[in-house]
Amino acid sequence: YNWWSKMSFLGKLFGGKKEEKGPTTHEAIQKLRETEELLLKKQEFLEKKIDIEIQTARKNGTKNKRAAIAALKRKKRYEKQLTQIDGTLTQIEAQREALEGANTNAQVLNTMRDAANAMKLAHKDIDVDKVHDIMDDIAEQHDISREITDAISNNEDLDKEMLGINVPTDTLPDVPTSEL
Repeated sequence: YNWWSKMSFLGKLFGGKKEEKGPTTHEAIQKLRETEELLLKKQEFLEKKIDIEIQTARKNGTKNKRAAIAALKRKKRYEKQLTQIDGTLTQIEAQREALEGANTNAQVLNTMRDAANAMKLAHKDIDVDKVHDIMDDIAEQHDISREITDAISNNEDLDKEMLGINVPTDTLPDVPTSEL
């Protein structure tokens, strides 16, 4: 007997720690998109700052070397931050795409499970032997129907024969040659 399970039961019974559920895939994807947008804005901001520092360095290149060097150092720091953001963005995009793929796979699997359950329900009362018997009955009825149709259509030939129409004769009487 495990005393941990007893303690766990008592903890749940008396309101111990509640298990926290993580975010849903939709929530996680949304959060990743928001983070992507934030990083893209920061990336854009840093690119503008880099351009400003380049202009400052050019402007002070010959007149004030100390200001030009300080601008180039700031530019280098901004470029380092930009490189880090690029790497982070790549990771976040990959994670979001993987999560979207996993979400799609889960939806497909759920749909397939539901379809399998629906098929089970549809086939619940169907016996394969009964299906074969029904199919044999249908084939037999088709044969009977065909025979009836053939009999009806052959009846026309029988009627013609009874009326003597188009009935081949073996011997025909001779045409009279004398006057009557």
